[in-house]
Amino acid sequence: MWEEHSKSPSMRNAVIGALALGVVCALLGYAIGIRGMLSAYIPASIASQLTASGTQPADVDFSPVWKAWNIINEKFVPAAVSTSTPMATSTSELNQERVWGMITGLAGSLNDPYTYFLPPSDNKLFSDDMSGSFEGVGMEIAVRDQVLTVVSPLKGSPAERAGIKSGDKVLKINGTDTHGMDITTAVKKIRGPGGSSVALTILRDGWTTPRDIKVTRGVIDVPTITTKELPGGVFVISLMSFTANSSDLFRNGLRDLIKSGDTKLILDLRGNPGGYLDAAVDMASWFLPAGKVVVTEDYAGHAQNIVHRSRGYDIFNQNLKMVILVDHGSASASEILADALRYYGKAKLVGETTFGKGSVQELVDITSDTALKLTIARWLGPDGKQIPNTGIVPDVEVKMTEEDVKAKNDPQMDKAVEIIKSM
Repeated sequence: MWEEHSKSPSMRNAVIGALALGVVCALLGYAIGIRGMLSAYIPASIASQLTASGTQPADVDFSPVWKAWNIINEKFVPAAVSTSTPMATSTSELNQERVWGMITGLAGSLNDPYTYFLPPSDNKLFSDDMSGSFEGVGMEIAVRDQVLTVVSPLKGSPAERAGIKSGDKVLKINGTDTHGMDITTAVKKIRGPGGSSVALTILRDGWTTPRDIKVTRGVIDVPTITTKELPGGVFVISLMSFTANSSDLFRNGLRDLIKSGDTKLILDLRGNPGGYLDAAVDMASWFLPAGKVVVTEDYAGHAQNIVHRSRGYDIFNQNLKMVILVDHGSASASEILADALRYYGKAKLVGETTFGKGSVQELVDITSDTALKLTIARWLGPDGKQIPNTGIVPDVEVKMTEEDVKAKNDPQMDKAVEIIKSM
């Protein structure tokens, strides 16, 4: 599942990574060093992990944590085991799971849907996602108002073919209630080998009752860019994600635009859940003079804000007219690009209100096979205001109904063509 990541200098990443690692380890290790009670509560192997880094917060009492740990050691009997046969899992493995659980709870205490801990199996899933090819249903999900919500199905994915839409609320996965379920647990339940299926219980705006939608999993190759020409000198670039190579592909798309002689560009960002910040800044640079602010990373005083500016390719004059298509599935890097180009008067936005992901996440290694995905900053647009969590409202709102989809009509594209021809 795609997420937004800051492509910042390696030194800054190293500093932030060390800080985050230090905080986690310090929080877990404070009472151990101060109270000298560690040997009574947890094994030395776990103790060494908890005290490996960081300084102890002097104003936090961790004795309840270790008291709970000790009580669990003394009294816990798993309810599912009906005999006295010992569990197969080793003590060291159980202790390790407890540590992962503590970090998971620490991340969860922030009440931020984009911050969570990735234990070994989840961390591998995340790495597979970012590689751009995996087996599953092909959709971006997030927790919105404590409800598992579809950000966007990927173009041509099994999820899209099954009828899953941006904004759909996933109430159950194969009959399991998703209330309170975190993203990584949901991903593991949805993910599976190609050819197998998963049943999603969906509630959609306008529906009075939930419906079950069965999705057959497949191999997902994350798409990036397609182009096409429409009558009347209109050129369309559809951008499905901001991957590591999307900047080069976008440049090729612009080269095709120039070769076509068309002077009207529709940039379709519908269903684009985002990706890498650097790609969004690079794409904006083709239309903006050097030095213009594209987006700012606001660290709320934890670090100096970072301003990302146009690189000033700026190859198009006022003869180029542009409309950007957005919808509820346009998130993160899509919102950054659309917001910047509208602010500087380079494009009008047509479609539906965007998803509203105005924050920056960084993946911080905790161990060699685990990581913490942490919200570290907020996105500020060129006007200095945060990209709203409720999404960006387009200049011209056009709904896409289920009837339109079934009839293969595209009123949003039709309106974009109408507007751009009148510009």
